[in-house]
Parts: sequence; C-alpha cells; structure tokens
Amino acid sequence: MTLEEYRQKQKKAADWAPGWEAIDACTEKLYGGQTPRHFGTNMAVRAIFGGDQYLDGYSVFTSEHGHLHLVTFGMSELYTNEAAFGGEFSKWGYEMTLKLPPCEEADDMWAMDMLANLARYTFTSKRYVEPNQYISGGGNPIKVGSGSQLTGLLVVEDTELQGIDTVHGRLDFLQLVGITQPELDAIAADREKVPDLIAAMKRKNPFLVTDLSRTKDYL
Repeated sequence: MTLEEYRQKQKKAADWAPGWEAIDACTEKLYGGQTPRHFGTNMAVRAIFGGDQYLDGYSVFTSEHGHLHLVTFGMSELYTNEAAFGGEFSKWGYEMTLKLPPCEEADDMWAMDMLANLARYTFTSKRYVEPNQYISGGGNPIKVGSGSQLTGLLVVEDTELQGIDTVHGRLDFLQLVGITQPELDAIAADREKVPDLIAAMKRKNPFLVTDLSRTKDYL
C-alpha cells in the first residue's frame, strides 16, 4: 500500500483501524471464525483523553488445546496515523499475550489488570520488553493476594500467534509466562539459563500456560 492509497482509504472510512485489522488477521489465522470475549477500556480513562489506561482492549480466545489466550490491543499502532505509515515497528512493535487454564470470566480479570500495568509502565517509562527478559514481582504473587508461588514473569515469543508486517511496521506477539521465585533468582543470576528454563517448562507445558497453582520449579 502506498501513502496515497493509505490516505484515500482513510478518507473513505473515518473509523478505519488498520492496526486493529492486523491483529484480527493474526488471530483469525489461528482461531478461524471464533468470536472471542472482548473487553474494551472505558473511553474516559484512556491515556489519550488524560486517563491512565494505555490499552484499548483485550480479547480472550479459547484454544482447542484447552487454555485461554489473552491478547492486548494498544501496544501497537491501532488507528490511522500518517506519521506511523511505513515505519520499522508498529508503535512498540508488539502486543502482549498471556495463556491461562480454563476459568470463570471473572477469574481472568486480574490478568488484564496486570497487562494494563505493564502497558502503563512501558508508555510512561519508554522501556519496552523483549523475548527472554524477566519481570520481577518483588517477591509478591503475580496475582495480588492469591498466595500463588508465581512471583515473576518471563517474556517469550508467543508459542502460537505469528507476527505480521503492517502498514505501520512490524507487529509481533510477546507472551508473558508466570515463573516462581527460585526460577526468577536463577535467571537473574545467570541470564544464559533462560533458554534452559523455557525448554524445561515446554516439556511439561508446551504452550507455556500460566497456572497460578503451579508449585514445581523447573530450574
């Protein structure tokens, strides 16, 4: 698509959201015609209007493998923006994902809150995440008040969702995976152990589902 074609499409459809369409194209490839549960952020609290919410929404898909698959909308350039056309990366260049065991709808809201906090940190600190990075929870469970032994997060390339080149640049999907404090301590002391941890977890948990009840350490 040329810039002129981009402009013409924008004129014809004021609500055109090419970045949103790109995410939908990726999830459609994986999930076919499945209609996800979608949660939109209240317009009044979005950062663009002076609020503290940097994500526009979340979709929750149900995998044929049994897990839930959360996908964010807002880390990439969702809407028309001529300044972003033809860029190397679509805004931060990724959307975040998380996989959970099957649960009641209300039981996955904590995960959306956590992703919202990570998005806020990225936008306000200008520090993005990359595969093989870890995020410490300061010794606290990743779900506040849960008593879970998962106290940190590891960033990996999503085990299923493939990225795409968009009119705004590259878009990939980075998956957050809950890890225990011993695992966190081990990779903090030696970053070269990250691939070993990922491989060990995948032998038992190939899609890297974050199960708050997990107690086993893989390092």
